[in-house]
Amino acid sequence: MTSLPGDSDSTGSAPRPEAGEAQHIVCARCGTPADGPQLTWTCSVENGTRNYFCDNCARTNLRAIEGRLDSAWW
Repeated sequence: MTSLPGDSDSTGSAPRPEAGEAQHIVCARCGTPADGPQLTWTCSVENGTRNYFCDNCARTNLRAIEGRLDSAWW
């Protein structure tokens, strides 16, 4: 389970690229580019849009990210 019932991302997952397609992603905060999802990056689905955050931005903004979670998650 990745979200509580009724959360904004409970309507389904964002579309995934085809297996053969190269996926280029960019950090939604600082613009750092990467070829495909990185193990240390954070992924967020907001209003049906998938956003990726690089490890530096995720670490820097961890409290803000956690602050948006309902208390049931922590």
